[in-house]
Amino acid sequence: MVEAVQDAGVVVTGAGGGIGAALARRFAAEGARVVVNDLDAARAQAVADEIGGIAVPGDASVIVAEARDALGGTVDVYCANAGLASGGTEAADDKVWALAWDVNVMAHVRAAQELLPGWLERGSGRFVSTVSAAGLLTMIGAAPYSVTKHGAYAFAEWLSLTYRHRGVKVHAICPQGVRTDMLTASGSAGDLVLAPTAIEPEDVADALFKGMAEDRFLILPHPEVAEYYQARATTPDRWLTNMNHIQQKWEAAR
Repeated sequence: MVEAVQDAGVVVTGAGGGIGAALARRFAAEGARVVVNDLDAARAQAVADEIGGIAVPGDASVIVAEARDALGGTVDVYCANAGLASGGTEAADDKVWALAWDVNVMAHVRAAQELLPGWLERGSGRFVSTVSAAGLLTMIGAAPYSVTKHGAYAFAEWLSLTYRHRGVKVHAICPQGVRTDMLTASGSAGDLVLAPTAIEPEDVADALFKGMAEDRFLILPHPEVAEYYQARATTPDRWLTNMNHIQQKWEAAR
């Protein structure tokens, strides 16, 4: 158990199912007081009822104040988990790009704007960003998703380097395939790239708690992602060629 979680006020967005629900269950099991957020009010309420939490449905971008009130005035841990798996190429409609940017990046920015003043004043706070391995690498067939997840990772990284000396802890969770509705919705690209090594949402929660106990920024539920990330950084042309081979394999299968 991470001692800082006991009786902590925790907010998990996008927690009506998948990774978010697994995080909410784990925090509650460790003794935290949990606000369960989801656009789907019924799903949020179902998870909240299950774990003895508080449902605060709605757009994750604008629920921080309400969630803070529900927790008695203090948010100790904020899990920016809500995300949008937007597929398509550069030709995706501008509305698709804008929505992906708003959900995957700007919702995190808006939450931080609300949370940071109080955290900096008291010298503590924990921001957990559910990014994706796509934020470190990329994902075939999903330009809006890949680009905005890179943005989510960059923002989490910036928060950490800017405020860690002032008591703010930041964690970026970057899994590959996780057996959720989002994986199902990723279609044939997900079947090719993500499904073979997919893990359960509870495995992601386990990885986060291990990372928090070790005070690590980067949380990799799939450890092999570290090797891919290193290859991308040190031999980018070779890495891009290998990814292009996967792209060609996907195109041929379609």
